[in-house]
Amino acid sequence: MNRILISIKGIVQGVGFRPFIYNLAKSLNLKGYVKNTSDGVIIDVEGESLNEFIIFIRDKCPPIGKIESIETEKLPFNGYDDFIIVESIDTGRFTLISPDVSICNDCLKELLDPSDRRYLYPFINCTNCGPRYSITQRVPYDRPNTTMSVFNMCHECLSEYNDPRSRRFHAQPNACHECGPKLEFTPHSSQFTVNKKENPIEAAIELLKHGGIVAIKGLGGFHLCCDAENEDAVKRLRGKKRRSNKPFALMSPDIEAIRQFCEISDIEEKLLTDRRRPIVLLKKRGNGQEAIGRYRIGKRLPEEIAPNNKYLGFMLPYTPLHYLLFYYPPNQFTVHRSLFTAHFDALVMTSGNLSEEPVVISNDEAISKLSDIADAFVMHNRDIFMRVDDSVVKVIGGRHKISFIRRARGYTPEPIKLNDDGPDVLGCGADIKNTFTITRGSYAIVSQHIGDMENLETLKFFEETLDNLKQVYRANPVAIAYDLHPNYLSTQWALLQSQISNFKSQTNHKSQVLNFQYSSPITHHLLPVFYGIQHHYAHIASVMAEKGLKDKVIGVAFDGTGYGTDGNLWGGEFLICDLKGFERVAHFKYIPLPGSDRAIRECWRTAISYISQSVKMSEMSSAIQNPKFKIQNLRFDASLIWDCLDSIGFVDRYSRERIENILKLIDNKQFSPLSSGAGRLFDAVSAITGLCDENTFEGEAAIALENMVHSLRFTVHSEKYPYEILDTNTYSPMIVDFSEMILEIIKDIKLKKDKGLIVIKFHNTLIDVITETVDRISKKYRIRNVALSGGVFQNEYLLDGTISQLLASGFNVHTNEKVPCNDAGISLGQAYIAREMVKAKQLAE
Repeated sequence: MNRILISIKGIVQGVGFRPFIYNLAKSLNLKGYVKNTSDGVIIDVEGESLNEFIIFIRDKCPPIGKIESIETEKLPFNGYDDFIIVESIDTGRFTLISPDVSICNDCLKELLDPSDRRYLYPFINCTNCGPRYSITQRVPYDRPNTTMSVFNMCHECLSEYNDPRSRRFHAQPNACHECGPKLEFTPHSSQFTVNKKENPIEAAIELLKHGGIVAIKGLGGFHLCCDAENEDAVKRLRGKKRRSNKPFALMSPDIEAIRQFCEISDIEEKLLTDRRRPIVLLKKRGNGQEAIGRYRIGKRLPEEIAPNNKYLGFMLPYTPLHYLLFYYPPNQFTVHRSLFTAHFDALVMTSGNLSEEPVVISNDEAISKLSDIADAFVMHNRDIFMRVDDSVVKVIGGRHKISFIRRARGYTPEPIKLNDDGPDVLGCGADIKNTFTITRGSYAIVSQHIGDMENLETLKFFEETLDNLKQVYRANPVAIAYDLHPNYLSTQWALLQSQISNFKSQTNHKSQVLNFQYSSPITHHLLPVFYGIQHHYAHIASVMAEKGLKDKVIGVAFDGTGYGTDGNLWGGEFLICDLKGFERVAHFKYIPLPGSDRAIRECWRTAISYISQSVKMSEMSSAIQNPKFKIQNLRFDASLIWDCLDSIGFVDRYSRERIENILKLIDNKQFSPLSSGAGRLFDAVSAITGLCDENTFEGEAAIALENMVHSLRFTVHSEKYPYEILDTNTYSPMIVDFSEMILEIIKDIKLKKDKGLIVIKFHNTLIDVITETVDRISKKYRIRNVALSGGVFQNEYLLDGTISQLLASGFNVHTNEKVPCNDAGISLGQAYIAREMVKAKQLAE
């Protein structure tokens, strides 16, 4: 007889792994035990079928589990009598925690089965589904270490919990009507009268049907909910939440209901029905009358759901409570859900928070902060320990690749596997769409979406989540990486930690930012080490971390704003990157942003700046052709600028006086910082074409341009506008100048050319700029690997076209797939660079 000790690491806690091992061992007549430890699962097993046992473990792992490694050690035969599950132990190491999981089909059937004892129980779960990360306070993942610890299981639940044949064998959140969490309905507004207050679900449904807004406590936080087909309710919610144009998320009872409103590809359907249940951005349908079952394709939702947007963000129900909102009351149920009639085809499910604050998680906080918005509250007494927003994904059509917009519920805290072991470091991220990243061993643990770091509430959320993940993963960062922008709250937080560390070591040290062309973009401090990482370098490094790249790549980083090493605002960047540093080899030409942050919100200001600079550049180019040209004699004809502005309607819209003030402001460097941002170019073109003059939410103007492309996606257009790449063949970066393009766009508007074609030509121009610039860099530096990152690459047409052109030119193209390409991916890049810097430092010592 043989005996082995098996150590398994991965997502193996809270996923039914020990019951799976128990039943597998029993089926093979093996003896021994299995137990959770704080770094995974240990199995001490003996018998004849040990090889088959290990094979079955790999091949039949529970669906929500993930095995990273299996190690075995031979031991002397012990003569165990049986196979048992023993109490968990804390080894002082770490294990991987499962994300929250949507309700499984077995639990859903029981939820809707009148003969089941958990019939209509809104917190039904088992080892294959339910809350995980959001209720875990400590490891190992056992009930006493979760927010379910306050609920004592009744006799029947405890019997299931201890029964190896039960699907709830060691299911930590196990509960029922008798012993588990309870719902409550709390009306708030006198505008709506609810008759069935004693039944929280019926009361909520009644209020929703009458146009009310309900705050509903979910897995990782509250949602604000209303009937998506009730235009007045949607307008009320938008007004009360002070959310002008930003799209609302939607939830439908099933795929067929969503198909009424949107086109759904096979991969999008797979995402929607996945156990992670993300919000998936889907293309709106046009009008139509084709019937599918009880639904009609082409049904329209109010425009206020997603104003001026060709996409809708849909998700399917992921908790028992969600399903009950669609399918209650009991007399409509059969065990065959396909026969049900849902109360709603779609519900708005937007985050329950005040503007720019984290999602609300506690009952008291919900009453305090959401009372001015919600007409009623559906709450329960199971605490949410860790707030987690809904994840948002989009499928990039031509390549069927999944692109994260927001990585949170269902995906975090599942780590990203790195290519080798390394020290513990922390990447603090950026201020917009903040996340942080902790590295531990060969893993990078990227936090859930924290949000925009604009207030103390978000900073507190950042610190709470950091403390939790450091504890869960037993991480003790020896280095902290942060963005170079001095006004970022995340940067100021990191520098405060530096001051605390320096105080503790009784050493005085002032931070300094290095000014360099090719050197490490690192700010050094005394131990523990603090590293300032340039924003766009971190963008590219996030791709390198995902793909395991360490050698030099050509990085194309396109976004709106990132602090540059020259003190200007970068964003249209071509970099040579490795993990030692980067070189800026090309970028978009700088333009002033009149009014700084106001120009980011008010796109028409940026458009005026682009037009002014383009006209001046054109005049200068013409003047230079004259052999007698002298720079001191150059005079610009202001009438040409006014002619351009008048032809696109700016003079009528904004008045001559306001525009004159903007033109004066452009020349004031104090109030008009220089920007090379690709996002600002999108803003300008969106305003010039009359699609969007103002960003009421981040990226609105750019989305308007992409939506215009989407409307013509079935037509092939290869035309592009002229541009110039200024290359002095010196050590200075190449400059991409769009002056000719801007003036040609205005010329096309004057000629009343189709706006859609103008926008497609603009996109084609950018694709050509990327391909041409990368090709020039490649020939000079002999690099064939290209990494694309930055929020501008959320644009499907741009990304798809760029990848196609670069592949056709023989390049190896790498993009973000595990984290968003927007600023939510910054922290991964920061951590990856800092981790390598620490390793290099350790080798040198």
